[in-house]
Amino acid sequence: MTEIAHRFVESTGGLRMHVAEAGSGPLVLLLHGFPECWYSWRHQLVALAEAGYHAVAPDQRGYARTGGPREADRYTIHHLVGDVAGLIDALGEERAVVVGHDWGAPVAWATAQFLPERVRGVAGLSVPHRPRSSRPPVQAMREMFGEGFYMVHFQRPGEPEADLDRDRTATFRRILYAASGDGGGLLPAVPEGGGFVESCPEPARLPGWLTEDDIATYAREYGDAGFAGPVNWYRNLDRNWELTAAWHRAPITPPALYIGGDRDPVVAGPARRAVDRLADFVPNLRGTVWLSGCGHWTQQERPAEVNEALIGFIRDL
Repeated sequence: MTEIAHRFVESTGGLRMHVAEAGSGPLVLLLHGFPECWYSWRHQLVALAEAGYHAVAPDQRGYARTGGPREADRYTIHHLVGDVAGLIDALGEERAVVVGHDWGAPVAWATAQFLPERVRGVAGLSVPHRPRSSRPPVQAMREMFGEGFYMVHFQRPGEPEADLDRDRTATFRRILYAASGDGGGLLPAVPEGGGFVESCPEPARLPGWLTEDDIATYAREYGDAGFAGPVNWYRNLDRNWELTAAWHRAPITPPALYIGGDRDPVVAGPARRAVDRLADFVPNLRGTVWLSGCGHWTQQERPAEVNEALIGFIRDL
């Protein structure tokens, strides 16, 4: 059985990053989303290693064993892409296949857009590339979804991370279930005066892909870092919009793959159009894979299908 090893890498961007890794060969970086860490790629690390690749899943800036700065303005998309480039350097490589899920997907897409010479191929899970909007996103989401939309709610200082840190076991159990295909693929509204965690349903029983040990691992991995860093990613949505003006509608040119679940709230309803139009802005899109009955947590809910799609895509590069 292939083992997953752990170490800390001094990124050339100045961040001491915890990485989980397996195998040897061409480099494949696996970028997690919210509220996750390296552990969300536990199934892919082994499969990619056994297929002949060096699979590396970092805890990204602010998360879990990596941790990060307190200042919110040090979590911009430029910092996050810089961390990826610095990690590729620190691992002794010139290029990598970059795979991202949830928040990791925009980082992967942006890395391929800003630094195409460093990216052999890019894969986005759940979140498709979206071209830069015509106006700052937070106000647009506030007008469309209201103050209770979780991305708007996360702009409040101090309150969201206190809610998420209060009972981490409940946080992971409720959020992972709510947005899954088993939980109905929900992005619930935060009630006035309430918190995001309580707005997510308590499962009567866990789905087959998620165990109590998995939940305990997530809660343990967050350790001293907690949720302040992860929430700070959301507090840079408008700042990222300002910083990316130079790449307005710039194409993403490396070979690309998209994988999504047909019960994922991120691409439900009108949001599905972003996937349908993906090739307009990602001209070297090699394929779109839809996972039936799958919610938001693609690589955890459907590991075998995700592994097959990723390995096939990488082998064809």
